[in-house]
Amino acid sequence: QVQVAESGGGLVQVGGSLRLSCAASGFIFSRYTMGWYRQAPGEQRELVASIRSGGSTNYADSVKGRFTISRDNAKNTVYLQMNMLKPEDTAVYYCTREYFPRYWGQGTQVTVSS
Repeated sequence: QVQVAESGGGLVQVGGSLRLSCAASGFIFSRYTMGWYRQAPGEQRELVASIRSGGSTNYADSVKGRFTISRDNAKNTVYLQMNMLKPEDTAVYYCTREYFPRYWGQGTQVTVSS
């Protein structure tokens, strides 16, 4: 059974940093592209960053230069390092395997206060 569990969110001031983690299980992690998404209140869920099995990455324009996605295949874990956080980064962050059907965890709340 495919499962993902996000952690690492919290309350941070503008300009601060957070590192999110996503532990995955139930599939051969190293073979799949993994993605981080976020959803702000009243907004649609949007892709923040993704990382392929080979390590190549893709970022939304809004986070380029500030966020870094990485993965540890030995730990079945994908990370999202978020620096220079802005109030507009406030959202619930989710990770998922980029393959249909998608499985979602409960997400982790990130709140950036000004």
